[in-house]
Amino acid sequence: MNRVWLALRHHPSGVLLVGQLLVVLAFPFLDTSTAGRAVLGVGQMVLVLSALAAVRLTPALSWVALLLGVPAMVFAVLEAVRPEVDWIVLTSVAVHAPFYFYVSYAMIRYLFADDRVTTDELFATGAAFTVVAWAFAYVYAGAQVLWPSSFTGASGSEQSWFNLLFLSFTNLTSVGLSDVVPVGGHARSLVMVEQLAGVLYVALVIARLVGLTVVRAATRSDPRD
Repeated sequence: MNRVWLALRHHPSGVLLVGQLLVVLAFPFLDTSTAGRAVLGVGQMVLVLSALAAVRLTPALSWVALLLGVPAMVFAVLEAVRPEVDWIVLTSVAVHAPFYFYVSYAMIRYLFADDRVTTDELFATGAAFTVVAWAFAYVYAGAQVLWPSSFTGASGSEQSWFNLLFLSFTNLTSVGLSDVVPVGGHARSLVMVEQLAGVLYVALVIARLVGLTVVRAATRSDPRD
């Protein structure tokens, strides 16, 4: 228990990253039943708490994360139990998407706060990327309710949240290997925004991280030091 607490205290971004990846791996096993969806809802709550811990270590304001995170925790459970109710889905989107976008913004501020690359900043680089993918998945879920048949795929015109998360990851990473396709005008607009966000993340955040690492290595090996 002490090791878990120390990990959460010193590497909250790593906890968030690992938690998100575990949810991705567990989703196919648990999404087939109400009980499974409830477990996923609790898992999302844990992710929210981990995200809050990460945000508290950034210059961003903690109360903003709490204001968005508390209702997100509530609707994570409600949506897990009643995923077919449109108003629950839309309300969940209205609190989850801003929350995850805010967490990603706070993590990026954390990454740009200094010129020294720490272990937790490396975790935050991956966590912020996955958080953005989570946020766009919720945006797509809302678009699917507001504009039915916005997406199509092997499973038909009504896509599950996990399929939308898969679409989000394929767009953000620019691999374009998803079998879920945006066919509505609004959906395509949102997908284009995410594609641009993915390119900018690599160009600005990851490139800066690599640059700082190279400079630090060069400074250490400089014989004049």
